[in-house]
Amino acid sequence: MNQRNNRRLVLFPGPIQGHINPMLQLAQILHDRGFSITILHTDLNSPDPSPHPSFAFRSIGDGLGQSEASTSDIVRLIMLLNARCAAPFEERLREEVSSQDAPVTCLIADALFSFARDVAERAGVRTMVLRTGGATAFRVFAGFRLLRERGYLPIAESRLEDPVPEFPPLRVKDLPRVNTGEPELFDRILNDRIEGIKDSSGLILNTFEDLEQPALSLLRQEYPIVVFPIGPFHKCGPCSSGSFLAEDRSCISWLDKQAPNSVVYVSFGSIASVNESEFSEIALGLADSQQPFLWVVRPGSVRGSELVENLPGCFLEALEERGKIVKWAPQHEVLAHRAVGAFWTHNGWNSTLESISEGVPMICMPCFSDQNVNARFVSDVWRVGVHLNNGLERRKIAEAIRKLLVEKEGEEVRERAAQFKEKANSCLMQGGSSFQSLDGLANHILSFELTNHQHKPQLRS
Repeated sequence: MNQRNNRRLVLFPGPIQGHINPMLQLAQILHDRGFSITILHTDLNSPDPSPHPSFAFRSIGDGLGQSEASTSDIVRLIMLLNARCAAPFEERLREEVSSQDAPVTCLIADALFSFARDVAERAGVRTMVLRTGGATAFRVFAGFRLLRERGYLPIAESRLEDPVPEFPPLRVKDLPRVNTGEPELFDRILNDRIEGIKDSSGLILNTFEDLEQPALSLLRQEYPIVVFPIGPFHKCGPCSSGSFLAEDRSCISWLDKQAPNSVVYVSFGSIASVNESEFSEIALGLADSQQPFLWVVRPGSVRGSELVENLPGCFLEALEERGKIVKWAPQHEVLAHRAVGAFWTHNGWNSTLESISEGVPMICMPCFSDQNVNARFVSDVWRVGVHLNNGLERRKIAEAIRKLLVEKEGEEVRERAAQFKEKANSCLMQGGSSFQSLDGLANHILSFELTNHQHKPQLRS
């Protein structure tokens, strides 16, 4: 146990790849600040404890069957997790509170879990919330009720190009889309999450002031809680991968042989998928670009196809080793590699922030949720990428790749991307905005000690 301040934090990550990684990164950041760390986690997608020998890991039963654990309907999965995890989580948290280890000073819960604050309050522990997306997208989600009242939602195909003046520069087509057969359930879950954040003792965000200052300023006006933007998390120090898939490190030695800023890295995250026709257009667009590429094709990347495994060999042979396909890549290392000049991404927040932090321009292909918002800001606000509007077509794909890697416009985008990389690094240095925000977060958590002693656990009825 870390004895530097004898304060223990319990962290509760959501069991999705893009949620577990930032929570573990946050845990390491806070451990480096002198807190001891206990990770409570679901059985579903339980994290590997071996890269984190200083943390204590405790599992809670989630009661999910194999079919229920699917991410194909993420809304239903979140609903089931909240229904099944509340009771075992409360039991485990009470065990932690009553243990002989350092006292539990604070619970930091993923925003997915709407029950966490009430459970922690009964156990006599203050709660902070980690939201793993950006501040801008959070404000859009929080405005869903307003967007419905004003007729933007549900999204009508006839209005896709209409502006949304409440959230400039978004258009209707940029509003978050969530694939679910139960839209009313989604609204209820979203409302519960927003209210849970409002009632918490603070909100932690993986972003930084120079990137999202307007949204952060509005959040602080709109919410009666303290907001701590302390990102980019992955740049705060060495952090091990929390990947569910084995990383193919052969791609690093392949990158070592490529010219600087010549390779387009293609990866659509751990959940997003394309159909067979779109997959073919991606392959043909990469071929037509005449640029080297590193392409992540993970299991499940292509919906309804068992033939994808036959494509890579013949495809790469035809391209005479100009491209490399892997099932998963060490993304932090890839984006930091000198050979990578562009990142074709689904614009999940982690990938977007990692690309910005390494100064790598983006080709934006959002698929669902907050990715549409992130992509529009990448292309139109931060101007560090280009947007593949209106579907996938091989000619437009090749043009976008060449625009960023070869043409004059790409030089201007790279210059802006390099400026954001410098800002992402400087905000973490002493005196920088994220460094100061982290100081504030640590002091805020330490201030809970007195109130936790005064607030005794409540007995369950």
